[in-house]
Amino acid sequence: MLPLCRDMNVAVIPWSPMARGKLTREWGATTNRTESDDFGRYLYSMEKSDKAVAGAVGVVAEARGVSRAQIALAWVLRNKAVTSPIIGATKLHHIDDAVAAVELELTNDEAQLLEEHYLPHPIVGFS
Repeated sequence: MLPLCRDMNVAVIPWSPMARGKLTREWGATTNRTESDDFGRYLYSMEKSDKAVAGAVGVVAEARGVSRAQIALAWVLRNKAVTSPIIGATKLHHIDDAVAAVELELTNDEAQLLEEHYLPHPIVGFS
């Protein structure tokens, strides 16, 4: 959809650009949310692909010395169709990461690493 949106000058406001926190920590890490979010488990059921993408975010973040959240948001903001991702900030450091991501430019090689395992997900939640 993003290429179509760019072509038609349609702005995109991504919902959950950090994949409900999946891109901000190790794949198997547990939090209150991962323990209670049945819908999130359904959304990210393409485990092999999703886990590989999250791992790539970790690799780029470690190489850059920044948080995974900053890399995930910089990746989303790299797309010219994106105008303002919905980050769902609940803590001050979420805002700090979002502000830092605006200034972070990924290289083409970094973007390729992040995108090489990505597979589009089916539409869920509204049937």
